[in-house]
Amino acid sequence: MSYTPSATPQNYQQQPKDNRNLIYGILVGALLLTWGYMIYDKSQTKEQVAQKDAQIVSVSSAKDSIQQEYNLASAKLDSMAGTNVKLEGALAEKNSDIIKLKQNINGILKKKNATDAELKQAKAMIAELNGKIDNLFADLEKAKAENQQLTATNTQLNSDKQQLSAEKQAIADNLAATDAAKKNVEDLASTLHASNISIAAINVKNNGKEKETTTAKRADLLRFSFDLDENRVAPSGIKQIYIAVVGPDGKAISNGTSFTTRDAGDKLYTEKVEVTYEQGKRKNVSFDWKQKDANYQVGDYKIQIYHNGFKIGEGTKTLKKGGLFG
Repeated sequence: MSYTPSATPQNYQQQPKDNRNLIYGILVGALLLTWGYMIYDKSQTKEQVAQKDAQIVSVSSAKDSIQQEYNLASAKLDSMAGTNVKLEGALAEKNSDIIKLKQNINGILKKKNATDAELKQAKAMIAELNGKIDNLFADLEKAKAENQQLTATNTQLNSDKQQLSAEKQAIADNLAATDAAKKNVEDLASTLHASNISIAAINVKNNGKEKETTTAKRADLLRFSFDLDENRVAPSGIKQIYIAVVGPDGKAISNGTSFTTRDAGDKLYTEKVEVTYEQGKRKNVSFDWKQKDANYQVGDYKIQIYHNGFKIGEGTKTLKKGGLFG
């Protein structure tokens, strides 16, 4: 009889255990964790992007606001360009500071990636810019008012100057007229006067002896004598005395020379005598005149004495027709 070993626990071979479900569970869990992390990370990224976008929007909005403030300040500054006040001294220095401040602000606003700190700096500088612009505007208004006052004052001064010039001219004209009148009076007063006028016909003998005659044919010369009276106005010095001799025919005896009278224009004269006159004293004048081109005529010889353009004296000498022994 064959022996068939009986089944015992030691020899019992168990069937392999199936672990696939466990593995599948682990894999699914891992996948779920991965998806969960990915979803969380994506949500975090979106949140960060949203925050960045919000920051960009905020920065852009702040920059636009600052840009608008800057534009308003620039427009306010540009409105001053129409003023007629010339920027000099302190005003020019203030304007130079404003220009530099504008350049600094502009430099920040032109940056594409300006930081929040830079924008805050720009905003502070715009506030400073507005203060400087307001201060400059106040100074310009003050200077403008002062210029208007100066213009009004200058206008008044010019008007006063014109009036004073007119008054000065009127006074000058009056003074000139007064001076002319004074000179005319002095001129008239300084004109000398002739008196004691004497005319003698002289016959000159062969031996040189002289004898007064009344006949024309014996007269060799005429001797004129007169006094220049005292004059306390006429200054001392050489006085030019013009003598005009008119013959019996009524014609002036002259070589063609003339002088200007005050009342009759140019007049022919016969002789010009220079006399040394002393102010306030009488001066006797005597000189001889000889007719050159013909014998003396019968009739009246007139002499007219002139000084300063005025006739100051006149005398007449009558020469007769002599007899056989005249």
